[in-house]
Amino acid sequence: MPASFTPKVVTANALLEGDVVYLTEADTWSRHLAEADVLTDEADAQIRLIDASSRSGEVVGVYLADVTPDQNGPKPAHFREAFRMRGPSNYAHGKQAEPATPPRT
Repeated sequence: MPASFTPKVVTANALLEGDVVYLTEADTWSRHLAEADVLTDEADAQIRLIDASSRSGEVVGVYLADVTPDQNGPKPAHFREAFRMRGPSNYAHGKQAEPATPPRT
């Protein structure tokens, strides 16, 4: 029996800056996981992954990451993704020096 599909987001690294980015519902890239489109259908997730993978002028290393839905937006389901969100671990710079939540618009 195949495993059930768990919620996922499309993630990658921005080509020029190297930052972790997430695909939004509007097909744009965001540096905030809270803005990511949470995919609950396996076929839809595969289509979004294929489409995102073709955007080689914008991102590299595109893949689906497991998330846990939350009222405040998706949360990483694995340590690896939580670690990627925080950025480099050698000292506070970039994302580590910025507020953890996206600015309100």
